[in-house]
Amino acid sequence: MKRFNWQHIRLVLIVLLMIFLYSFSSKRNQNRVIKSVNISFEDGQENLFITHEMVNNFLIQKWGGALAIKKDGVDLQVLEAALNGHEMIEKSEVFSTIDGSLNAHIKQKSPIVRYVSGNTMCYLDSKGVKMPLSENFSARVPLVIGTFDDKDKDGYVMLFNEIYKDSFLKKEITGVQILPSGNVILTSRNYNYKIVFGKPVYIEKKLNNYKAFFHHAVKDTLIKHYKEVNVMFTEQVVCKK
Repeated sequence: MKRFNWQHIRLVLIVLLMIFLYSFSSKRNQNRVIKSVNISFEDGQENLFITHEMVNNFLIQKWGGALAIKKDGVDLQVLEAALNGHEMIEKSEVFSTIDGSLNAHIKQKSPIVRYVSGNTMCYLDSKGVKMPLSENFSARVPLVIGTFDDKDKDGYVMLFNEIYKDSFLKKEITGVQILPSGNVILTSRNYNYKIVFGKPVYIEKKLNNYKAFFHHAVKDTLIKHYKEVNVMFTEQVVCKK
């Protein structure tokens, strides 16, 4: 007659106990209700186009309008997808904690220009996607006036991004006018001349030419008398008084 292997029996009992405790804990966690909603934003995003209250109300609306519901009645993936589809939000992360809190970490979109075309007035983000204007905050970005076809969109969006990313140009360029021909006229914050940029091609080269011109010309009092600075030609800058 074989003797019982108490070591194996003890191991089986421990495993069964762990399964029981896990099932009990999981069931207890599922029965907990959502008691609070905590909203946080990406570090450095101090100027909020979408507020904590707006996100909170948006989340409550998405799960049916009641706060005190069981955690297992909240689909975190659905809520996260809904937030990511919001026109002011670039990315979100939604998770719950054992104490009954629902947490949403938000990275809002960043507008790079304000766009006006006909009856359309909105922001554009770094991908050229439209963002509505916000009642909570007004971004200090260049004003773009005019229209462009979708087939030409990439070039204009690249120009907007290059201006936005450059610390000097971001302060210097206040306006972008897109003419019916597709040519671009830029507006300077500091001087009254117009900057004839031409089509959105050789963008980096033209902008570098303008920066080189500016840093040299600003030392000369003649810059105040220029009416036009033309950077269409990549090998030179042509000025008119």
